[in-house]
Amino acid sequence: MRERKALTAPGVLMVAVVLLLQVTAIALFLATAYFSSAILGLLTVAVELVTIVMATGLLIVAPNHARVVTFLGRYLGTVRANGLQWTYPFTSRQDISLRVRNFDSNTLKVNDAMGNPVEVAAVIVWQVVDTAKASFDVENYANFVQIQTETAVRHMASKYPYDTYQTGQMSLQANADEVTATLHAELQLQLEQAGVRVLRTQLRRLAYAPEIASEMLRRQQAEAVVAARQRIVEGAVGMVDHALELLSARQIVELDEERKATMVSNLLVVLCSETRTQPVVNAGTLY
Repeated sequence: MRERKALTAPGVLMVAVVLLLQVTAIALFLATAYFSSAILGLLTVAVELVTIVMATGLLIVAPNHARVVTFLGRYLGTVRANGLQWTYPFTSRQDISLRVRNFDSNTLKVNDAMGNPVEVAAVIVWQVVDTAKASFDVENYANFVQIQTETAVRHMASKYPYDTYQTGQMSLQANADEVTATLHAELQLQLEQAGVRVLRTQLRRLAYAPEIASEMLRRQQAEAVVAARQRIVEGAVGMVDHALELLSARQIVELDEERKATMVSNLLVVLCSETRTQPVVNAGTLY
C-alpha cells in the first residue's frame, strides 16, 4: 500500500456550487407549487439530492494534517492540501497528523556484549511520511513506533560492550555517534513499513545498572591502570632500544651483554617507576 493523491477541488468553489444548487432547488420547489407540475417536482427532488451529495464531499484539513479517504473499505487517496477542500462524497476520512513528534523510550535494563547489565534509553524524532502505510499496513502506527524503538534499543545495547580498552573495538560509551547511527539505521528499516521516517536519534541515558555500578567502576579503574602501564612499558622499551642504538652508533661506550642488561634494567626502572627516582653515582666499576 502506497500513498496517492485523492481527487480534490477548492472548497470555496464547491460551496458556491452547493449554494447555487440549493437556490435552484428552492426555485424549482416554488415553481412546482405554482404550476402544480409533476415534472418540476421530480426535477426539484433530483436537484436537492445532487445538492446533498455534493455537500457531503466538503471537509476541512488542519495544517500539518492529512485525510485518508476510503469508500466501502477501498482506499481512494489522501488529501494533504490544508483548509476547506472537496473530495469524493459519502466517503470516510481518517485524520493523520504529519507533525514532527518525539518519543522518549523507557529506561531499559539490557545485558551488553560482555554480559554486564546496563541501563539505556533513547529519544527519537519521527514523522509520518506515507499516510497509506500508517493507516493500513500497521494496526496502530504510534504504538508500532514505541515497540520497535524499544526493541531496536535493546538490540543495539546487546551488540556493543559498555566500555572497552581494546584498540579498534567499538563501545557504547566511547563511540556514541557510531552507535547512534547504527540505531538510527535499524529503526528506519523497521519503521519504513509503517510509513514513518526517523529524523533524529539520540541516547538519553547510558549507565551501568545500580547493582554492579560500584564494581564496574573499580574494574574500569583497574583496566585503565593496566592499559596505562602497557603504554608506559611499550614507550620505555622503545626509548631503551633507541638509547642503545645511539650509544653503539656514536661509539660512545662499548658494552658487553652483561652491561647492556644492567643498563636496560636501570633505564626501565627509571622510566616505568611511579615515583621519582634518585640517581646514584658509581665511582667504581661494575665488577
